[in-house]
Amino acid sequence: MTIAPSPRYRQKFRKLPRSVTAVPSEVQHGELVEAHSHPWVQLLYASEGVMRVRTALGVWIIPPRRALLIAPGIVHELTMLSRVNMRTLYIEKAAAGRLVDGCKVLEVSPLLRELILALSAEPVDYPPGGRGEALARLILSELEAMETVPIAVPWPRDRRLQALCTDIMAHPASQRRLDDYALDAGASARTLIRLFPRETGLHYRQWVQQVHLAHAFEMLARGESVGRIAEALGYASPSAFTSMFRKLLGKTPQHYLAEWRARV
Repeated sequence: MTIAPSPRYRQKFRKLPRSVTAVPSEVQHGELVEAHSHPWVQLLYASEGVMRVRTALGVWIIPPRRALLIAPGIVHELTMLSRVNMRTLYIEKAAAGRLVDGCKVLEVSPLLRELILALSAEPVDYPPGGRGEALARLILSELEAMETVPIAVPWPRDRRLQALCTDIMAHPASQRRLDDYALDAGASARTLIRLFPRETGLHYRQWVQQVHLAHAFEMLARGESVGRIAEALGYASPSAFTSMFRKLLGKTPQHYLAEWRARV
């Protein structure tokens, strides 16, 4: 998956007004933010709604209890999977320190959520020495302590795998066999199996499970039931889906939802 910056995209700032700048915005369901990059670290966070972020490195679906840190220079594209109240942080590289290399998902604590919302209510050029600056310092401190979440859909560069992966992302409940994809790709199933770890760092079944988790988080954020999610992802029963979820994340979807509702 190659993503080139859109020539139509315009940066919000030529230079950041402050070392940590918060920009609130409301974005409609289905809206696309075309491929672009920034010379600074970006934290993408939605206090409400769900968004999908796509880069050459992978695909992430970000619900309200998570945020995505993006390193400077990484080209990324956003799609809104619902109406989104976005709270974007831009952080100068010097202030960010070693916060991010590539992209990583953070579990957003209640404190970090409130700090982001509070800074978003301040002017982007908040006065030095005032409340905004104090909030910015606390945000940087809290970001350093945040737990990262190993949930991503790494994207291959090999064109044979890209076609397969694109189809699975679009149809996560598909029961197509790998032999069928191999015929389309002009390669053997064994070749595709061998390519997956080299191209994505995951074995084929592990990669498919990451796709299922990404879609599951999107549906959980919309309030879908576990039964509906299991059906939409092609699982034989809600218990089969719950077993996969718990195996990978150490908690059931119900526990995840209970924790999320307690936080938001």
